[in-house]
Amino acid sequence: MTGPANFDRLARIYRWMELVTFGRLLGRCRYRFLEQLCNCRTALLLGDGDGRFAARLLAVNPSVRIDAVDASPAMLAALLHRAGPDRDRVCAHRADVRNWSLEGRCYDLIVTHFFLDCLTTDEVAALAARLRGCSLDQTLWVVSEFAIPEGDFGRLVARRIVASLYRAFGLLTGLAVSGLPAHRAALSNEGFTLHLENPSLGGLLVSEMWRVIPQVEHG
Repeated sequence: MTGPANFDRLARIYRWMELVTFGRLLGRCRYRFLEQLCNCRTALLLGDGDGRFAARLLAVNPSVRIDAVDASPAMLAALLHRAGPDRDRVCAHRADVRNWSLEGRCYDLIVTHFFLDCLTTDEVAALAARLRGCSLDQTLWVVSEFAIPEGDFGRLVARRIVASLYRAFGLLTGLAVSGLPAHRAALSNEGFTLHLENPSLGGLLVSEMWRVIPQVEHG
């Protein structure tokens, strides 16, 4: 296991980097299912960056409490700042989620916005297996990610865009991963089922909502 990428130096400019490269499209991916999360009570946010989604979730859901996990103290500080008066409902954890203990924790909402692409397929699968163990029967997992669609656009355009993003973040943060993980197969194999999906920008971006597959008890 390599160390986590260092996003500290990007914390203050992360939002502007997004606006310059993709406009508001990444934000729309993050907020696609926001209104459907108003009944969640315990949320786990992994790598939420500068906290724009956390702030929105806290605003629309006055009862939710959030565990925010990030390896970057600068990003966690930005998240808490954006939470403003609602920061008392956020518990920030500076940790590498790949070895962060989930013992005794239970969530009805898991959120990974442009985070799984920092992991390998095996790491996503291991994370999904651990998260399945702290999920309820009604737990939702919201995912925003880049994707490479089939066809000429995927082969000629999307693949090159994704490769250039990996090169850039490798230089800026030391990110060791260089390709998108097969996160759908990993989540499916570990007890989650795709409930909703909404692609955008020709399929280069995708918003997904996953649900836990209830375990059947045999008596």
